[in-house]
Amino acid sequence: MNTTIKEIIKQLNLQPHPEGGYFKETYRSEGEITIDNLETSYSGKRNYSTCIYFLLTSNSFSAFHRIHQDEVWHFYKGSPILLHLISKKGDYSNITIGADLTSNQVPQFVVPGGFWFAAEVMDTDSFSLVGCTVAPGFHFDDFELLERDELISKYPQHQEIITKLTRS
Repeated sequence: MNTTIKEIIKQLNLQPHPEGGYFKETYRSEGEITIDNLETSYSGKRNYSTCIYFLLTSNSFSAFHRIHQDEVWHFYKGSPILLHLISKKGDYSNITIGADLTSNQVPQFVVPGGFWFAAEVMDTDSFSLVGCTVAPGFHFDDFELLERDELISKYPQHQEIITKLTRS
């Protein structure tokens, strides 16, 4: 791991994330949404919103996962990220999140709730520092990370990208 990445991890006090990369929660609203005001997919009340720093390196990836909520990605620094999405209908798409607007990169992107998504750093020997904002606020009860074979059985037409961006 290069010195810049180590410095960012230390300075922002980042910890390993279950899907890959490093993170730190930076905001959790005090206000909450009660269970009777949420869709039935939620197991309890949720904060209005949460936000994290998320650091991904080129020697890793963020594995395919999904959450109930919409998740807004904000680009801060480093290499662009290629974000892969599989919609609720099973359609695949991707988007490049980065700072170079002339190369069709976007500095901000919303992953719709219920979509499967994964991310990888585009440049070799690099990193990407982003922020992710979730509303209603994130809770690990809303996080789903399937085994590779189970995800492929749901979307066999996307076997190649699923195999690349899952761990087992």
